[in-house]
Amino acid sequence: MTAHPRHELDEIIHAPVRLSIMAALAAADKADFRFLRDTIEVSDSLLSKHILTLEEAGYVRVEKTFVGKRARTWLSLTDQGRRAFETYMDVLRRIVEATPRA
Repeated sequence: MTAHPRHELDEIIHAPVRLSIMAALAAADKADFRFLRDTIEVSDSLLSKHILTLEEAGYVRVEKTFVGKRARTWLSLTDQGRRAFETYMDVLRRIVEATPRA
């Protein structure tokens, strides 16, 4: 008997806010912190907390720049993060389609 695919879900990505961050970043080369915050409808502090978790896992790159005197934070998926997200989505598809692993 094979284990259910849910056991393969990446727990780092699986939290709803982190999944939302990963999905938004997978659709772009990079995104501004404020744009991401507004897109996934969370507070600055909640977004910062989840970004830190993803950054520590090696999934998200955080780049701070200045535009004039204003700080801007740019976020992007690392290659490892992009691969992890693709794997996560493959596992979800297998769960939804009830397709056993080959």
